[in-house]
Amino acid sequence: MTEQTAVEQVLVVPTLLFHEVGHFQGFHTHVEPYLRTLLDPAHTSYRPRDEMEQDSSYKQLIPYCIFMSNGQVFNYRRGTAQGEARLHSKRSIGVGGHISTLDVSEEEHAYILGMKREIAEEVEIAGSYEQRLIGLLNDDLTDVGRVHLGIVHLFEVDQPKVLPREASMIETRFSSPADLLNDLEQFETWSQICLEALFGESGQLR
Repeated sequence: MTEQTAVEQVLVVPTLLFHEVGHFQGFHTHVEPYLRTLLDPAHTSYRPRDEMEQDSSYKQLIPYCIFMSNGQVFNYRRGTAQGEARLHSKRSIGVGGHISTLDVSEEEHAYILGMKREIAEEVEIAGSYEQRLIGLLNDDLTDVGRVHLGIVHLFEVDQPKVLPREASMIETRFSSPADLLNDLEQFETWSQICLEALFGESGQLR
């Protein structure tokens, strides 16, 4: 274990603050009032990741980035080299991870820098893309979800070439939303929530 891993400090907000802004279960599209409060440095702090994984009084803020090209969605399976053991072997449509003290800068918000870093570490994007913030994810019904809050970004890439950089990301491909919905039980809970919220029964982006 490296020293960095042993002392990793991740960005969190009090769960009580999230409840004060407005608790929800699942996917939520009205993000502005949440992020205005939850990303305010007056409310955020950096705390040891190993402690936060077991402490539901805090929510770890996680960028969850979805890549689409020509109506198809990038997806993969999480291998055993992936850090979160509770998600091993699950399929996913999300790329991203924790924001840490390594992302703190006076030039740009740590959340934005952390999202860029996580994407660069996990995938290589060939070609150009447009990105937009589309929602928030909260799942208090699972142990993993109880201590995390997802901030969902949609990346529209001009060609279906998103290549994995990490050994933990296996069986990568672009698939139709309809095919993913048919295999919904194979996906991690956050991906299930996103697929149902974004595509529903029609298989078309809402």
